[in-house]
Amino acid sequence: MQSGKAVWPWIVGVVVIGGAGAWLFRDQFAPGGAAPATVEAPLPATAGPPAAAPPSPAAAIQHPLDTEAAADPALPALADSDATAWNALASLFPGEGVLAPVMREFLIQRLVTHIDNLDKPSVPPTALALRPLPGELQVDAGADGTPQLAPANAARYAPYVKAFTAADADALGTAYLRFYPLVQKAYASLGRPDAYFNDRLVQVIDHLLATPEPARPLAVERDERGRYRFADPALQSRSVGQKALLRLDLQQERAVKQQLRALRAVVTRG
Repeated sequence: MQSGKAVWPWIVGVVVIGGAGAWLFRDQFAPGGAAPATVEAPLPATAGPPAAAPPSPAAAIQHPLDTEAAADPALPALADSDATAWNALASLFPGEGVLAPVMREFLIQRLVTHIDNLDKPSVPPTALALRPLPGELQVDAGADGTPQLAPANAARYAPYVKAFTAADADALGTAYLRFYPLVQKAYASLGRPDAYFNDRLVQVIDHLLATPEPARPLAVERDERGRYRFADPALQSRSVGQKALLRLDLQQERAVKQQLRALRAVVTRG
């Protein structure tokens, strides 16, 4: 097996391209602004995370990848890929900073499941690859006293936005292509043996790119359980992925979208 330094591009391709900056999509609105603790149920040794969907009918592939040209016999088996994946990420991002929210066990399977749920209105914690971001969601009062997301939140998200937007899209595309066989296998294990993950990835990227760009700061309110939600019903009804982008400031949202467009161009070249 190759060293973590040698294989890190495969993993980064999945985390950054597949996750669409997945670090950004595991934050929550909670009472007092604090992110709720994630209760992680133990997973069987041979299974990935739950939240599998019913089998879907076979469909024509819209965005095929030339995986044979990038075939790599050194790829580990999916069931044995956790240590390689984590070591690869750690070699790229030294220390525990931006990697701290990432769950190490069943990493590839969790990331694939995470991506597949980004356009849903809500998801269970077991369908996510990340713990809530450290720190607390900041809320302050607007000129009329209405609670709103505080501009200070931008600093909290900044390291994750920087990590995502600074990545080289072409290098990540090459990495994603080499690592794709395990990604596809993880996707098939969700009950979609005939579905093509790269098509799903493009679909999710397009969904995230459709996130509106309302003027900030955005007003929030408490729900019946005391958690913050967007006061605008049209924003609150958005998917978990789009609401994650809306929690960024406008400059950060646009920077993430610019990188998403670059990544989309790479993974749709054929």
